[in-house]
Amino acid sequence: MDMKKQLVVVKIGSSSLTNASGTISVEKMRDHVAAIATLKAQGHEVILISSGAVAAGFGSLGYSTRPKNVAGKQAAAAVGQGLLMQNYIQLFNEFEIVPAQILLTREDFYSQVRFHNLFNTIQELLQRAVVPIINENDSVAIDELTFGDNDLLSALVSGFLHANALIILTDINGLYDGNPKISKKVKKYHFIPEVSENLLAVAGESGTSVGTGGMKSKLLAAKKALSLGVSVFVGTGIGKEKLVDILAGKGDGTYIGGPFHTQMQMRKQWIAYHSQVSGIIEIDEGAENAILFHGKSLLPVGVTNVIGEFNALDVVVVRNQNGKTVGKGQIYYSAKDLLMVKGLPSEQSQCYSINKKAEVIHRDNWVTLPKE
Repeated sequence: MDMKKQLVVVKIGSSSLTNASGTISVEKMRDHVAAIATLKAQGHEVILISSGAVAAGFGSLGYSTRPKNVAGKQAAAAVGQGLLMQNYIQLFNEFEIVPAQILLTREDFYSQVRFHNLFNTIQELLQRAVVPIINENDSVAIDELTFGDNDLLSALVSGFLHANALIILTDINGLYDGNPKISKKVKKYHFIPEVSENLLAVAGESGTSVGTGGMKSKLLAAKKALSLGVSVFVGTGIGKEKLVDILAGKGDGTYIGGPFHTQMQMRKQWIAYHSQVSGIIEIDEGAENAILFHGKSLLPVGVTNVIGEFNALDVVVVRNQNGKTVGKGQIYYSAKDLLMVKGLPSEQSQCYSINKKAEVIHRDNWVTLPKE
């Protein structure tokens, strides 16, 4: 099947970047880079979330093995982040691809101004065919490597950027109902529609001494990504075709949520049935007709009232002039920004939107609800 252009977030954990001794493996890195280059050659956009700074740095500091204490890890990350990027720059250069470095902490997602800047930076890089390489800012993050080997970070990035797929590469080929390293009898899950409490109870903690993210961390990340409308693959692969195969549904691992090409349906199902509603907006008759009968997005000019406190990317209920619920959608404005622009034409309002677009609710993030 012909895959249309997709935005793919690829997350590579420490275990998939290192040798048995815990140091960086250039062979493994080269394999990942070739696979990303192949995906890009097919017209897809790729964001790489890469661990490995501590692994790349601890040897230069004179440690014989990966440091266990926080100060040691942060020092190793400070040295290793540059070395990691140096490797990526050289490897991507063979494919005439320019990588960019972005270091994030959790706060970057929850401050609208910082997130806005991050969103615009990444969009600009993608437009220029650059591969953004994102890592947690490990040398300053306080809770010991907060994002669990970047698993949660990858879920937030893919959700906030509306990626089509999150591919988490690890050293085990998917999720099992036990530990495949201990028992031969365990069964592999090829597909999981949702992340249940039972599943989380079965999943163990970190699988390796190298990373901080075990299968439980991967499942929690998948749960977060699904709540933001993104399907996830957790597994392994080798060779330059591995990411193309994973995207096409042929990966060696576990698919969580749904097939990658049914993305939109999934997000809409989540909005309709599973999302928490954070506020209400009221719209005029013109906007109601445009959304219901002409497949249009909701623009600020059609919004007449804003009720409740909500943030950009929350889900809100939309009501018409008679107070009847028309539908639900994921919104691109916070309540306070929407109050400033409601009723205004698009060119005056888009500077307040989280993604600099005019839409209040894009039609891809809209679900019409049946008449009460």
